Amino acid sequence: MIALLTGKLIFKAPTHLTLDVQGVGYEVHIPLSTYYALPNLNETVALNIHTHLREDAIQLFGFLSPREKDSFLLLTTVTGIGPKLALNVLSSMPIADLLRAIRTEDVEKLATIPGIGKKSAGRIALELKDKVGKVESASGETPVPETGGFFDDALSALVNLGYRPHDVKEALRRVTKTAADPLPLTNLIREGLKELAKG
Repeated sequence: MIALLTGKLIFKAPTHLTLDVQGVGYEVHIPLSTYYALPNLNETVALNIHTHLREDAIQLFGFLSPREKDSFLLLTTVTGIGPKLALNVLSSMPIADLLRAIRTEDVEKLATIPGIGKKSAGRIALELKDKVGKVESASGETPVPETGGFFDDALSALVNLGYRPHDVKEALRRVTKTAADPLPLTNLIREGLKELAKG
């Protein structure tokens, strides 16, 4: 069972990437949060991997942070939610917002995710409300309420790029304080990198 892959990024798209690991190219399906935080092509990246075995194929699902992978695995335990739909959920909503919606049984919010209807949203809330605490505590990070749900995801992505958590938090706080409106995840990561580059 493959749990981690480290290699050269030779192709990337919003839904999948190809990783060259010692001459072997692995196709890995990814959520948007991982895609936005990927390095440039031909740079090295490490991905947390879930290996999904089917009768006719072996599929790899990759995540830059353990928190993304834990959330993905949690979603796949829900009746009727397979790996592809779980990936779609992670691509449609910041993890902090998703976990909060599950914990508070916010079915309306969960039902706004493409591919998730009211019935599926109800199942997610019902089956996972007592389990989300494990993912939240395992991340080791406490949410920063004033910055919104994307803060945690941007923090995770930048830490996975090799920056120190304290430095990343300070950089992201500076970015969110100066922004007039809440920034999308991509912009938050980009502006955070600029702040970190200033030193």
